[in-house]
Amino acid sequence: MIIESSFALIFGLLILIWSADRFIDSTASVARHFRISPLLIGMVIVGFGTSAPEMVVATFSSIQGNPGIAIGNAYGSNIANIALILGLTALICPISVKTHILFKELPALLFVTALAAFQLYDNELTRFDSIILLGLLIVLLFLAFRQAKNAKGINSTDLSCNNPQTVQIPLKKSILWLLCGLILLIVSSRILVWGAVNIARFFGVSDLIIGLTIVAIGTSLPELASSIAAVRKGEHDVALGNILGSNLFNTLAVVGIAGIIHPVTVGPELFFRDILTMSMLTVSLFIMCIGFRGTGKINRVYGALLLVCYISYTAYLGLCIISEGNINQINY
Repeated sequence: MIIESSFALIFGLLILIWSADRFIDSTASVARHFRISPLLIGMVIVGFGTSAPEMVVATFSSIQGNPGIAIGNAYGSNIANIALILGLTALICPISVKTHILFKELPALLFVTALAAFQLYDNELTRFDSIILLGLLIVLLFLAFRQAKNAKGINSTDLSCNNPQTVQIPLKKSILWLLCGLILLIVSSRILVWGAVNIARFFGVSDLIIGLTIVAIGTSLPELASSIAAVRKGEHDVALGNILGSNLFNTLAVVGIAGIIHPVTVGPELFFRDILTMSMLTVSLFIMCIGFRGTGKINRVYGALLLVCYISYTAYLGLCIISEGNINQINY
């Protein structure tokens, strides 16, 4: 089983990276064809698509009576998206931030993060809490699509000015690759997570820790591959919109689905360790996007700081895993 699971990890990762590159090409091309803002494409289509693995994990883990994996997966992915993925992406290529992100998308993420902290302060996620999360998701999607509908459109030269070497792909081919890329992203993520969970459970780690570490990193790989591919192609709006949209979907849809299927009671460590870490990273992202000199760019220094934060957080979770392993041995 360990050999099969290890093979699944490697195979899933390779397919994931290849499909993400095709996925970004097609989404950017579709955005140009329909004169839609790449940021909206990144937040809605790419954000939803790359959060699909988390939604699948949340659904099946909750049905199987393991909601801790779903909750840990959602919040662990949010932490990984900001600290690991944006950190690595910014190190490869600094990410430019446009003004409207500071007044629309980032405040929405701050509000949703605050709502998540408020709901889990009592260490419970009820079905009523989940209904609120899913209802807010519907409202945000409605506002996003209404904004796109009311927009006059963006000139195709504006959409490709960041990368003059961008090749226009025919619309039918773009849509086909978008669907194929999305399917491969989901399938490869499921293969990867299956292997990772089997390996983690072999060592007797709790559902919450599995969700926060192995599953969170595994299901965040689509965001990592997509964001790196996006900045390499000059699609900064897609890269940042991907992270913002994914975190919104994780907090609202993934947690909402998990809570609807199976209300969750968690330990206080989730709030004081993981929710607070996610909240501080979200606030830090807002500060970085504003910039102390009004630069509006997540530069390499910020990227390095985010990576240090993620390494520190993961090291602390590693200590928790060791502690749990020792307790399990004592109980055994």
